[in-house]
This record gives sequence, C-alpha cells and structure tokens, in this order.
Amino acid sequence: MGDKRIQAIVSNPKYQQLRRTRLRYGWTLAVIMLLVYYSFIGVIAFDKELFALKLGAGVMTWGIPVGFGVIVFSVLITGLYVRRANSEFDRLTREIVQEAEQ
Repeated sequence: MGDKRIQAIVSNPKYQQLRRTRLRYGWTLAVIMLLVYYSFIGVIAFDKELFALKLGAGVMTWGIPVGFGVIVFSVLITGLYVRRANSEFDRLTREIVQEAEQ
C-alpha cells in the first residue's frame, strides 16, 4: 500500500468513525465480560458457601451452572462482536478502501 493510499484512508471521516465505534464497542464488551468473570471469581473467593449450595436433591451445586453460564455468556458476547464486525465494520471497511482507490 502506498503512502498516498494510507493517507487517504486515515484522513477519511468514515475511517475515524469506524475506529471510534469499534474501539468503544470492543471496550464495552470487554468491561462487561470482566465484570461477569470477576464477579464469579469474587463470589468464589469471598463467599464459597453460596456456590457450594446444593441444587435440589442431587449432588450438583450452584457453582456448576453459574460457571457454565459464564462460559456461555463469553461465547454469546463474542458472537455479538463477530456479527457486528462481519456486517457493519466490514461494510465500512469496504467503503473506505473503495474511496481510497478513487
């Protein structure tokens, strides 16, 4: 890629919008994931008995489904990011590159 093309991309307002939007969205999802994960770890660290409570009459405790929920949640927010990246972010990237080639 030539310097002129790079400069055309960097100076494009759509590129600036894409950077801001993608950065804000990524950090928002990262903070949400960190809150969920550290909340889970915090309960394990400071209130072990809560997750040690039996779930019904069996041997499963609350910690198992909650831990599984943390894993499922991480997969879901990753899917949210990929879905938005594959639609909105990729579309903006294509538009930016096309405008830079003109």
